[in-house]
Amino acid sequence: MGHDSRPVAPEPEQERTGERLARWADSRLGRRPVARSVRRLVFPDHWSFLLGEIALYSFVILLITGVYLSFYFHPSSDLVVYQGDYAPLRGQLVSEAFDSTLHISFDVRGGLLVRQAHHWAALVFVAAVLAHMLRVFFTGAFRKPRELNWVLGFGVLVLAMFAGLTGYDLPGDLLSGTGLQVVNGTILSIPVVGTYLSFFLFGGEFPGDDLIARFNTLHVLVIPALMVVLIVGYVVLALRHRPAQYPGPGRTRDNVVGLPAKVYAVKAAGFFFLVGGVIFFMAAVAEINPVWDYGPFRPDQVSAGSQPDWYMGVADGLLRVMPGWEIDFWGHTLALDNLLPLLAGTLLFLAMGAYPFLEAWVTDDDSEHHLLDRPRNRPVRTALGVAWLSVYAVALIGAANDIIATRLHVSVNDVTWAVRVGLFVVPVLAFVVTKRVALALQRRDRDLVLHGRETGVIKRLPHGEYVEVHEPLAPALLHTLTSHEQNRPLDAVPPRDGDGAVARSTQRLRTGLSGFLYGPGTQIPKPTAAEHEEITGRHGS
Repeated sequence: MGHDSRPVAPEPEQERTGERLARWADSRLGRRPVARSVRRLVFPDHWSFLLGEIALYSFVILLITGVYLSFYFHPSSDLVVYQGDYAPLRGQLVSEAFDSTLHISFDVRGGLLVRQAHHWAALVFVAAVLAHMLRVFFTGAFRKPRELNWVLGFGVLVLAMFAGLTGYDLPGDLLSGTGLQVVNGTILSIPVVGTYLSFFLFGGEFPGDDLIARFNTLHVLVIPALMVVLIVGYVVLALRHRPAQYPGPGRTRDNVVGLPAKVYAVKAAGFFFLVGGVIFFMAAVAEINPVWDYGPFRPDQVSAGSQPDWYMGVADGLLRVMPGWEIDFWGHTLALDNLLPLLAGTLLFLAMGAYPFLEAWVTDDDSEHHLLDRPRNRPVRTALGVAWLSVYAVALIGAANDIIATRLHVSVNDVTWAVRVGLFVVPVLAFVVTKRVALALQRRDRDLVLHGRETGVIKRLPHGEYVEVHEPLAPALLHTLTSHEQNRPLDAVPPRDGDGAVARSTQRLRTGLSGFLYGPGTQIPKPTAAEHEEITGRHGS
């Protein structure tokens, strides 16, 4: 119970880079044939693994409903006179895209249900992918040999957000047009190439004539094809590696305890229909994106109370709370009020995508991990994840600053300033609080291991002292609380070695970050076997 894990020694410096890269890829891609892996695969039976299944099944529903909608949607910006069944807009000039969207909603049998199911499935898909990625992050399932799985999952998340953005802008309504103006302003803020990107994307000066057609190509063809490739790659890698599982009795690095493939397939089929039923139920009872209420897009109008879908709220929130800063650089004006939020949002997601490689480098850990961590046993990693989520949540509040101001009858400036302060204060508080909570839970686990479970029974000792009787823990729970490994930080690098050579800054940075992750105050030592036997023996006497 008092085992300390120490990462393996670093690779020899004389080994060639190509050899290290080939060995790294071989260990991550797996060696077992996929067909043999499927026959012998066992799936861990834990509710958190359903998050990935929800993402997969909602993606299938997205493809099915998207094919149906593509039969009736006309991706064109050409103007036509609307003559459909929606009387308030009859006789108005609208784009063909908007006209076909109303035709799907009011004239096609079941069209509105399918259209809303498509939108709800998109929201569920992005949410499920993000939740799945967070589960992987907090349990350490991204470690060797599953780093490539993390990269593929991260790519699916980014593509899902852009798929939602491009699909959201297809109907040509006033709400999506307002969002497009924000997108155009952000693109124009990119130095040197911003103007060229805007002209290429919109087919000329905003709003252009080719935007809907080009977004439709991206939304219907390019992005789904890339997502299918990434998802297939993710599934293939998952089959070549045995699934990671939570620690427990009988579960080791060399086996998997769970359901056979046949049993799992039957349960998965039922769960697919359950997910589809829930999505179509939401589509039937909850209205979403009623474009007829917004009207057709006009460049000289802006829809009041415009809100993006939740997954793009972080970008819109950062834009809303950024001060209107501009600077002149080499005779050019840099719109920092758009450029800095773009950079901040990009760095936020890049930090998420690169974390597994950063942790592996900091810990110098090259061993394979097939048992998942309990989040409390990695306090710093858990705290970093919660801090990342807090930035997302505060930015999402910033995206609704006008709605919050009108509903709560407060100044929109007060809400904006609260979000500005919160973007710097809340992540720090979230990190500190989460780390302390995780350490407190570790102390509780240590106390349970050493003293057992409180029974509520009070006993009087012969000398008159009253004590509460503690009951020993069940072997399964005792194993769960003590089976985790505790890393130690790397040894500090002296400023100069024995030959007087100055230590590299990367070495000092590596040891500093290692101390930040696993140094003093970052974990509670596990009780040793001797401590457990001494205290339990004392209780028994």
